[in-house]
Amino acid sequence: MTQLAPGFADPVFAAQSTFRAVMEATARPGRIFDLAETVAAPAPLSPGAAALALTLFDQDTPVWLDAPLADGADVAAWLRFHTRAPLVNATDRAAFAVLSQPAETPPFDAFAPGTAEYPDRSTTLILQVDRFEGGQTLALTGPGIKERNTLHATPLPADFPQRLAANRALFPRGIDLLLVTDAGVAALPRSVTLTDEARPCMSR
Repeated sequence: MTQLAPGFADPVFAAQSTFRAVMEATARPGRIFDLAETVAAPAPLSPGAAALALTLFDQDTPVWLDAPLADGADVAAWLRFHTRAPLVNATDRAAFAVLSQPAETPPFDAFAPGTAEYPDRSTTLILQVDRFEGGQTLALTGPGIKERNTLHATPLPADFPQRLAANRALFPRGIDLLLVTDAGVAALPRSVTLTDEARPCMSR
């Protein structure tokens, strides 16, 4: 039997630190916050996404994995062992969805948007992006943004701005998104609004 990779060395401190970064990112959409604690999880689960999983998942949060993650038995075993989260095959049953290939993210309406009575019963997408550079320019306004925040991340779906606009139109329903690199996280909650059309941006 393959030995499972370890989780956080200091679970309480690391989970608190990671949770704080996620909450700050959610409160300030479009800003990037460092993840002080990451984990060397089985590939293709990234260190940053693994840290979010250890912090946010539990036995009451069904999780959907995209094909590269779901096809890796080590990833599923690691998540089950460290988080006890049930893995589901249906996107609309997931409280969280983790995508190692964010450019191939299914349509947002494939995930649970919540209901008018319970808008919190929606899916949060965790997108493993390579870097917070390049790609499209996302100019954001909304709660938690003083004037305008600009975010770049790659890779993302080509129609990502249109998806965000359609998701915003569902408010207070809709999905929330966490974009995560190996060491940083940014949030795009359903409340964000794009101020203008996304534009190509050269990598820095």
